[in-house]
Formats: sequence, C-alpha cells, structure tokens
Amino acid sequence: MNQRADEVRHVAIVGGGTAGWMAAAALGRAFSRPGGLAVAITLIESEAIGTVGVGEATIPPIRQFVKSLGLAEDDFIRSTAATAKLGIAFKDWNGPGSDYFHGFGDYGPTVAGQAWRQYLFRLKAEGRIDGLDAWSVPTTMARAAKFAPPAEDPRSVLSHFSYAYQFDAGLFARRLRTLAEGLGVMRREGRIEGVDRDGESGLVRALKMQNGSEVAADLFIDCSGFRGLLIEQTMRAGYEDWTRWLPCDRAVALPCAATCPPEPITTATARDAGWQWRIPLQHRVGNGYVYSSHHVDDQVALDDLLGQIEAPPLAEPNRLRFVTGRRREAWKGNVVALGLASGFVEPLESTSINLIQTGIGRLLELFPDKTFDPALIREYNRRSAQEFERIRDFIVLHYHLARREGAMWDQCRSTPPPDTLAAKIDLFRARGEVGLLEDESFRDDSWTAVFTGLGVWPRRVTPLVEIEPLDAVERQARQFAQLIARAVAALPDHSIHFTGYSR
Repeated sequence: MNQRADEVRHVAIVGGGTAGWMAAAALGRAFSRPGGLAVAITLIESEAIGTVGVGEATIPPIRQFVKSLGLAEDDFIRSTAATAKLGIAFKDWNGPGSDYFHGFGDYGPTVAGQAWRQYLFRLKAEGRIDGLDAWSVPTTMARAAKFAPPAEDPRSVLSHFSYAYQFDAGLFARRLRTLAEGLGVMRREGRIEGVDRDGESGLVRALKMQNGSEVAADLFIDCSGFRGLLIEQTMRAGYEDWTRWLPCDRAVALPCAATCPPEPITTATARDAGWQWRIPLQHRVGNGYVYSSHHVDDQVALDDLLGQIEAPPLAEPNRLRFVTGRRREAWKGNVVALGLASGFVEPLESTSINLIQTGIGRLLELFPDKTFDPALIREYNRRSAQEFERIRDFIVLHYHLARREGAMWDQCRSTPPPDTLAAKIDLFRARGEVGLLEDESFRDDSWTAVFTGLGVWPRRVTPLVEIEPLDAVERQARQFAQLIARAVAALPDHSIHFTGYSR
C-alpha cells in the first residue's frame, strides 16, 4: 500500500467508554482495507479508571451512525438492550401537573409553500385548537405507547417522523469494542503516566505508560472525560464556562428495576433545583437528578431521587460534578477532543452521544496529514464551537421560558439569554419562525415543540396562511388529525418490538 511520507500512519485514542469506542469503531471502519487498516489505531484504557457511562438516551442521527458501522438494527437492539425513543416528555416545567412533549417529527406537510404548523398557529390564535399534539405523529404514538418504523411511502402520514434509541451505554461500548477489534483496532490496557511532546512544535509525540513502555502516534484523540488529559492538561486548550445560563453543576444517577413494559420516551421531570431523568431500557430503568449544588445539598438531592424512582436501586449512586461549557479549542496541535473531554452540555435533550458522533464525522471529513494544516484545525474548531453553542441555546430555552417557581428557576428566567437565543425568541414570538443557524442539531419543529410547550405562541402568523377561509383550514386540520389517530391506533405496542412484553 503506497503512502506519502507526510500521511498520518498511527492514531492513538486515549480512553475507552462510549466516546473512545465510538471513535475506534468509526475510524476502524473508515480506514478498513482488504489487507488490514490503512492507518494503525490503538485505544488505551485502564480497567481501574471508571467511565461516566450514564448517557443512555440519544437523538435520531444515532441510527445513521449504527448503520454506517455495518451493524444491523436487530443486532444493535439485542446487544445493547435498546428501546425506541420517539421524543422527550417534559413534566412539571410550567408548574406541578403540567406536561408537554418534544417529538421527533414535524407537524404536517408543506401546504401552498407554507409549513403546516403555521396553519395550526392560526387555528390556535383563533381559539379553534388547544395545541399541536394531535398533528405530531411521534407524540401521538408515544402517548399510546405504540411503535413502528417510519413508513417508506412518503404519502403516508406515518412517514413524517423519526426515532432514536435508549440503550445501556456500557453494553454499547462493549459492542463497539468487539466491532473495532474485529477491524484491527488494538487495545492497550494500562494507565498513562506522562506525555512526551516535541520541544520545537509542541505536538504530542508519545504517551508514557505506567509499565515503562511508550505509545507513539501521529494523531491523538482525547476521550479521557472531564479531566481532558491531553487537550487541557497537556495542550492547555482553555474552557468556556456557561454556568451563568445553566447553573446545574452536579448529577446523581441510579438504575432500578423496571416495573412495567418500557415506553418509547425519555422523561424529564422538573424538580426544585434541576430535573430528573427516566430512561426505560429492556432490562432496567435509568434514573438521575441533574441539579444546582447552590440550590440543593447533595444528600437532599439523592434522597429526592430515591423518593421518586419506582423500585429499589440496583447499584450505588454514581455522582458527577461538571461545569457546563466547551473547550475553546476542541482540536489543538495533533490532539482532538471528543466526548466529555471536548465539553459538556447537560443531557436534557440527549445530545452527548450525538456530539461525539458529529465530532468523529468532522474529523474524518477534515482528516489531517502530519503537517496539521491550521486551516483544517480552524474549520474543525469553528464548526465544533457553533454546534455546542446551538445546543446550549436550545437547552437554555427550556430553563429561560419555564414557568416553574423556585430560586433556581427565577435565576434562569431573570438571566438574559445568549444573543443568538434572544433573537430566536423574538422571531418566534413575532411570526412563529425559528431562524435556524449553521450547525443546528434540532430543526424548526423541535424548537416549536419547546416554545409552544412552554406557552410561547406567535403574535401573528405569516399572512400567506390567512388567505384560506378559517373554516376550511379547521376542517382540513381535523381530518388530518383523525387520519393520524387512526393510523397510530393500528400500530403494534412498542413493548412487543423491544422486549416481548404485551400490555
């Protein structure tokens, strides 16, 4: 195999877990050749160092990642104890007893060049409908605990939605490890004791292991978690702190046994000092409380969580401390950070694994040679920063508009949002448009679900949807909602697909 002298020949991945093994599997797949890997890939991890491993919910792009690895969906579901996820149910964000749903789908087709949600905004303004749920296929499916993959016929009402997975992060990493090692990725067990850098360029040359050996490489991928062993402790990339907008800085996670068939949803319930997640898998339920330590004591937070879960815990509490934000440079020199090493945005919209996925995709798109062209690094960092900031804005939206009472919630409402988010809020209130920017992870209908779920509706719709007589628009809307309801009612239960349970 012919290689240029300046080509990257060896990649070292620091850390296993979800990020490390996602990177190993994806790079192994990308560089796989009939005679072996075109680029040597070594993953270094220590069994003595734990992984965070609580991220169990995802958003729809995960399906493309699984497919790109050549994994059949049945294989993936079986090996990771996965269930389907049609969206997120938000409970008590507008006060006790309130709820809304962010479904992974649109609110109907484009009619006369206008999004159907604009017609629904008109009906809402005229008092003809109460909300948008009846026109959201994933919301209707989730409330009925039904599931089937999207229909292939684009004319079907069941074709306009997507879904993600809820799975065991430990089993996910294990399955990816098997796949990666099958492609030729080498795993090294052991602790890293030091880092050898080139004195002239500052690039990392090798990793010094506890047993006295070294792992030399051309490109290093830092998946070492919050500590950022290479990207921060070695390369000093810097960190941008977003605590002023997102005050939650701790989490405690506890799995418990399932007491009912799994639902195709993640649930996020607002609490006094943060929010609680519930993620149903095939074999257990993942639970956790994300909270602000300035507004609740650690033990009180744990006691609160223990009082809410449906069965005794299956493990000791997993406590996490974090600072919401991102690395100022996700790629510096010959080090690229992925996962928690690149930054952290709380998992309210299940974006952690997606950020790993998109980071890997950008790296493959901009894969360097040994010159590490600054133009490639600048572009990677620009897009990475934008993606983090777009997700930040989406998460801040939930807190800033929530009408729940309490000291933390008052603080979130009173803190001016980032300018990019403020512009979106103003535009939506004015006309029901979102104004998406580059590198958005969520589209217009996702933003619409959160805006309207938190009680924000446009003052006026686009005049183009006011041409049609109101009664005709309402009649068409009612027919469309009935069509969705009938189609969903005919679907099988979600639990039949994913656990063999029957309701």
